[in-house]
Amino acid sequence: MSNPYFSNLGNFLYVNRTEDGRNEGDYSTVKNFFKRAKLRDDIFQDLTFFTKYTVIGDDRPDTVATRVYDDPSLDWVILLSNNVMNIQSEWPLGQAAFNTYITEKYPDETTLYSGIHHYEASEVKTNDGSIIIASGTRVSAGQSVSYFDEDSSQHVVRTNIASPITNYMHEQKLNDDKRNIFVLKPIYLNILFDDLEEIMANKKGSTQFISETLVRGDNIRLYD
Repeated sequence: MSNPYFSNLGNFLYVNRTEDGRNEGDYSTVKNFFKRAKLRDDIFQDLTFFTKYTVIGDDRPDTVATRVYDDPSLDWVILLSNNVMNIQSEWPLGQAAFNTYITEKYPDETTLYSGIHHYEASEVKTNDGSIIIASGTRVSAGQSVSYFDEDSSQHVVRTNIASPITNYMHEQKLNDDKRNIFVLKPIYLNILFDDLEEIMANKKGSTQFISETLVRGDNIRLYD
């Protein structure tokens, strides 16, 4: 099943230039990074194609791909399925990397563990179960709420519904939220591979076209 992402990219003939920008008159073949794969909208928006997955510990995209597809070279499928563009900021950190990140971001332990990032509400609901304020809603310190409870026919006032969220708690939640991802079900991999082949194929009609897997950059003269 091995299908490394870069093996799907076509090639690009890049014009060679000297250090001062002059055209050397020949080309070097490089991978065409101007193209990027994406899941078809009808697949990306249909949850039946995916399975929920929780990234554990220090798992990387390639280790997740090994568990799901028995193939670490399909790490790009994991990233593509979750629209991850920057793995450094959009993939969950392992504990050691997370500890390094927060100690570099916050100047001291007091700021990290005692500094208040924001406040969140505890759940407020009526007697019949209707939610007035959902748990985790950002609110102000000392927030209160009043409402009329139709079930009891009373005007209700709830005070002190706000709980402090420290900088550490905030950063931990941000990182943990990134652990909840979706993985494309293995039975749909061939659909993705076929779509990728079509997307990456060059189309005739352009002056740069050489073949479905090769295009040539414009040989622009910068100097006489």
